[in-house]
Amino acid sequence: MSTSARNADTADFHYEQLDQSIGELDLEGDIMVPGAASSVAAAADDLSDPDTLDEPVLATVVRDLRAVGVKFRHVFYPRRNPALLRDWDLWGPLLLCITLAALLRRDGSDDGGGGGDAHFAEVFVVIWLGAVVVTLNSKLIGGAISFLQSVCVLGYCLLPLTIAAVVCQLVLLLGSSESVGLFATRVIVVAAAFAWSTFASTAFVADSQPPRRKVLACYPIFLFYFVVGWLILSHAR
Repeated sequence: MSTSARNADTADFHYEQLDQSIGELDLEGDIMVPGAASSVAAAADDLSDPDTLDEPVLATVVRDLRAVGVKFRHVFYPRRNPALLRDWDLWGPLLLCITLAALLRRDGSDDGGGGGDAHFAEVFVVIWLGAVVVTLNSKLIGGAISFLQSVCVLGYCLLPLTIAAVVCQLVLLLGSSESVGLFATRVIVVAAAFAWSTFASTAFVADSQPPRRKVLACYPIFLFYFVVGWLILSHAR
């Protein structure tokens, strides 16, 4: 047998082995593209979310009230949870702001009957304008938190001060606002609520601020709740 014939037989043998190897390979599977896994997971999460367009109005209201209740619970037990900032809403802050403004509304009988409505508007504007100013300060110093997320946190953390306003109203019903003992009780209640509101809000907001500017972000929050606490303390029926 010539050398060319032997080379041809050897080549045929190698081709047969290559065909067998290719036949044994598993060519089925998913092609992994960088970044595609997260996109697929996000799409799966979107598909798993229930469609709320066709659900009853009562079910929507109950679901929203539960979400508000969860955020209220986290104000009493502050802990770092990114989901709270991601799932922001303004229902709780609006409810607390209206309640607080209504509690601090003066009677208005001594000034023609219109002073109560004016004072309600003043408290409402002071709270929302203060929250906006604190939020703008947080954004200007480079905070990694959106405008509405910051307003949401500041509004929900008004809960302790709102409870303090309710307690102060009950204390005022027990006697004169000039009583030293009742005034001391109101001071203690408002001071405790102020400290808790400040602590809860900074626990959520501080981590989103630059490390060297956390004091600059927390100081306006301190002033914001201090003004609200002063409004509660200075209110007398």
